[in-house]
Amino acid sequence: MPRLYPIEKTRNIGIIAHIDAGKTTTTERILYYTGISHKIGEVHEGTTVTDWMPQERERGITITAAAVTCFWTQSYLRPAETREERIKGEYKINIIDTPGHIDFTAEVERSLRVLDGAVVLFDAVQGVEAQSETVWHQADKYKVPRICFINKMDKIGADFEEALESIYQKLTRNAVPVVIPIGREDNFKGVIDLILMKEVYFEGEKGEKVVYKEIEESHLKEAEKWRNFMLEKLAESDEEFMNKYFSGEFTAEDIRRAIRRACINYLFIPVYCGSALDNKGVQLVLDGVVDFLPSPVDLPPIKGVNPLTGQEEIRKADDNEPFSALIFKIMIDPHVGTLSFFRIYSGVLKSGMTILNSSTGETYRIGRIARMHANHREEVEEMFAGDIGAIVGGKDLKTGDTICDPKKPIQFEKIQFADPVVWMKVTPKTKADQEKMGLALKALADEDPTFRVTVNPETGDTLIGGMGELQLEIMIDRLKREFKVEVNVGKPQVAYKETITKVVEAVEGKYIRQSGGRGQYGHVIIRLEPLERGKGFEFVNAIRGGIIPDNFIPAVEKGIKEAMEKGVIAGYPVTDIRVILFDGSYHEVDSSDIAFKIAGAIALQEGVKQGNPVILEPIMKVEVSIPPEFVGDVTGDLSSRRARIEEVVDEERIKIIRAKVPLGEMFGYATILRSLTQGRGFFYMEFSHYEIVPPQIRDQILQARNNV
Repeated sequence: MPRLYPIEKTRNIGIIAHIDAGKTTTTERILYYTGISHKIGEVHEGTTVTDWMPQERERGITITAAAVTCFWTQSYLRPAETREERIKGEYKINIIDTPGHIDFTAEVERSLRVLDGAVVLFDAVQGVEAQSETVWHQADKYKVPRICFINKMDKIGADFEEALESIYQKLTRNAVPVVIPIGREDNFKGVIDLILMKEVYFEGEKGEKVVYKEIEESHLKEAEKWRNFMLEKLAESDEEFMNKYFSGEFTAEDIRRAIRRACINYLFIPVYCGSALDNKGVQLVLDGVVDFLPSPVDLPPIKGVNPLTGQEEIRKADDNEPFSALIFKIMIDPHVGTLSFFRIYSGVLKSGMTILNSSTGETYRIGRIARMHANHREEVEEMFAGDIGAIVGGKDLKTGDTICDPKKPIQFEKIQFADPVVWMKVTPKTKADQEKMGLALKALADEDPTFRVTVNPETGDTLIGGMGELQLEIMIDRLKREFKVEVNVGKPQVAYKETITKVVEAVEGKYIRQSGGRGQYGHVIIRLEPLERGKGFEFVNAIRGGIIPDNFIPAVEKGIKEAMEKGVIAGYPVTDIRVILFDGSYHEVDSSDIAFKIAGAIALQEGVKQGNPVILEPIMKVEVSIPPEFVGDVTGDLSSRRARIEEVVDEERIKIIRAKVPLGEMFGYATILRSLTQGRGFFYMEFSHYEIVPPQIRDQILQARNNV
């Protein structure tokens, strides 16, 4: 079956933002205006397409990234005004609606890894919020071109220029309006398109009819001011357009082409505005996606490594290249089993084809493949370069795996995920639950790479870990609903860590056993150095002259890594440490991998004891939004939680308190905040960094560990 849509007319985009900025509402409008759904779903009614999980609909939040495919032709090209004529789209847009809550940040991370562009939403009242900054920096990390949509222009307190100023102050100076609002709050009526210099209104029952009109005299001066600003910024960003700008000879199409070039090069970020809930402005955002965000061929070829040769190779976004794709999400479907979401970077994937998982070295025959519409599937025979889809029943595939043509293997860089900061004990209620619990937890951990399951070797307890209380709450709920497993849960526990605070010049690890016949001999000398927070572990092989043969070095490293899993103060994992192996000895006959592994572990444990070890605790970035009259009570309560209050900011009718607070002090804070503010306060929290715990807290931690 031939490709229906040229790759140049494919857009892979994500919708990203702070919690409650209107991502899902915007996505629902997009699906309606592009003809994918015939009724607009509403978050507050629990009828959305992309928030399809029961937990999402009950809580009104997005938990899992949903992929949908739709089709669009620019609204300004259509004389047709009926919805049926309008949905005969020319461009294929694959959209991923991502969560805004920090507990589900992995969904944003892995989505951005495989997307070519993003639409970043902002609340017109709040402007740039805490998670807005997080997702923006995630997009920077993957060099994702983006456009902005200042949403909720109809809300009380909405201010386009204030929201834009917050983008300038906190994110980038490259954001430039390409539309401006007509009115605000209750008087928000439409927008002015600065490229066409037309007023745009959204008529019909659901705003589906896009109407262009001449600019009213009263709006002309403001429109010309913003248009000149846009043109000047564009001339600065694009040399080709600069020449046309100074000559004064350019068309609307010249402006669009120049914005596209500058947007793909991260030099110009088009800004739109509107109200998704009020059905105004969303179609122009779709125009921007098509006009300004890149297709797969507009971006550089993806780089990878040939696992056989170790050499770097590239794959172009072309159907004729060898097949390669990245698995970016695993989902458990109760009807068909595992769904493995992929993004094809090159070549064609066909049903029945044999592929290689270059991450594991295993080959598979592909069964069914599907194009996803949230939790609905459309099975297809083949998919092409630039497409996003899912393998039905993908065997043993994991998030971050590369699948490719077995004759032309390649491995792409894996997706890195943060370690859990909260742990919780779970115990099955019955023997039947015990048998099902292990399988259910494994399935959930396969789905979400930030959700971890481990067993405490001393107590035999099963522990689940994640990025926050909400994430673990949702997982427990899913255990009960989807897997029919009943469990008892313990209190959330902080993921403490241990580290050293001084250099240990030389520490010896020896493992020598003689028991008649062949013995065991391993002998290492290592140096330990503390690393800056967040660096994790670094192993340096400084052995020279074959004092320890090369084939034993990996065993030493493995032994050190395993010993780091249990620290010397309270048994927490050791982190932020560099280990340099620089001396030792071996025995011609008795030395073995196991002996050097044990020697490495002995040296590490002894070295940590000598390195002035300390306990580290996770510190959270907390943002509390409250009415002004509660500031004293809330700041007093935060101070009692060892908070460092960094600033108190005046926003429209609210105060925002920004602070850094130890995670251990924040459990159950939602309930406390509600009671302090008569239910009118809310807060946002995300992991910031690890810090050394004060002596009195260290004593409390040790006492609690001893009492377990």
